[in-house]
Amino acid sequence: MNEHARNEGTGNEETGNEGTAGGGAAGTTSVGLDLSQWKYLSREAREPQMHAILTVEADGTQGGGTQGAGVGPMLAQVLAVDCSSSMAYPQEKLRAAHQAAVAALRLLPDGTPFAVVRGTQSADLVYPTTATMARADARHRARAERAVLNLVAGGGTCIGSWLDLSRRLLIDADAPIGHVLLLTDGKNQHDELMPLSEVLDACAGRFVCDAWGIGDGWDGRELLRITSRLHGTASSVREEASLPEEYARLTRRLLAKSIPELVIAVTPTAGARVRSLKQVFPTEVELDPVGTDGDGTLRFVTRAWGDETRRYQLCLSADPTGMPSGEDLQLAVVALDVPGGRGVEVTPPLPCVVHWTDDVALSGQSDIQVEHFERHQRLGEAVAAATDAHRGRRRDAAEHHLGRAVQLAHAIGAEQALDRLERLVEVLDAEAGRVRLRPGVAAVDFEHLITASSHSTYGPDAGSTDDMFLGDPVAATVRCPSCRERTPATARFCPLCGHDLRERA
Repeated sequence: MNEHARNEGTGNEETGNEGTAGGGAAGTTSVGLDLSQWKYLSREAREPQMHAILTVEADGTQGGGTQGAGVGPMLAQVLAVDCSSSMAYPQEKLRAAHQAAVAALRLLPDGTPFAVVRGTQSADLVYPTTATMARADARHRARAERAVLNLVAGGGTCIGSWLDLSRRLLIDADAPIGHVLLLTDGKNQHDELMPLSEVLDACAGRFVCDAWGIGDGWDGRELLRITSRLHGTASSVREEASLPEEYARLTRRLLAKSIPELVIAVTPTAGARVRSLKQVFPTEVELDPVGTDGDGTLRFVTRAWGDETRRYQLCLSADPTGMPSGEDLQLAVVALDVPGGRGVEVTPPLPCVVHWTDDVALSGQSDIQVEHFERHQRLGEAVAAATDAHRGRRRDAAEHHLGRAVQLAHAIGAEQALDRLERLVEVLDAEAGRVRLRPGVAAVDFEHLITASSHSTYGPDAGSTDDMFLGDPVAATVRCPSCRERTPATARFCPLCGHDLRERA
């Protein structure tokens, strides 16, 4: 295996769910796997760990996916609409919620199981009026629209109850892909009625949930907590009028998905252990192993695929005891599986290797893609810290953390993230992270930033930093001696602090 296996991406894409995956023959569904790592580890490290980025790409799913003709609808849809009293003002919020739900309903193909849930401090099934989901047709869609347009606001907020009712409905529907589209304008004020943590445990692995914030009273981290656990995406709208089109766009994407689940299986060799696997693109998603095979294989289930690309960060612990130096050793094998995927072409398993070395110049480097996504994580942490500081009326601290976020976004070429940050700060020097908080910034501006920061870019963009490189970007990063952040090993200057890296020579 080469030192580095890398799938070249498309640069600064912020969403990846509608990728242009290639490689599958016409009419063939294929799932590909690529692995990016820096294989060299030091024997002297206290707890040697190997990090790798797995790129999984599905192609041709819209030609039929894993289900044969006549199997029935792939999707079962629940629309959970916040109808707490705060939705009554301004009136545009509830009106947008009505219109968005109607837009989604109108796109559901005949036969699709669906339901509409009114969310307050409890959850009420407003359509259908029975405990069984309706099957979409002209009559049911029209009746559901009338029910949605008659929704009124009043009551509190207990998101756990909304998700619990959705879970029970989707279990009975028994569709390959269960989905909840949740909208809220407030915080989970009545958690004691049905604790969200317990509900998420019960819902995990049963359906996908995308959550939207509207208005100015919702909690971005609360939405991320829900969607990360339920394999979805947290988003928000600044203008209520844009919500219907967002719902329509999301529903079209859902209807194009035809692989209900895809399993990533990791088999460690003797002396190695799987520490974690998490999705890092297009958003961060928690992944817990669903079972262990007799050979030590851990299986991680990912949900609801269409034609798209996702990336995952794998962390393995490694033990050099008794292992030779100077050669590639297999640390683990990564494989893909599509349960029930008749006719799906799957890339053969790939090895993750380790090369034990005493050369600190080699072991001190890191994979450039691993560092890219770790910087994304630090960007999100900086935004969260800025939000806490702003809530605590610590303006200087908020400004400091936002400057750090700007510095990181600039370093990884996340232009959309920079644009969003510039809503809150005037950028004086992006490389140095010098910013000035804009007057009139509201608390909800930070919530919008939190949800947006959960959307990562595709990967390192070679084209955006050509002036920094001596040649083409390679597989590794090294620590800048000035700011101690990692930077591409062939960079002339540190993209974070501007330090002249040619002094290393």
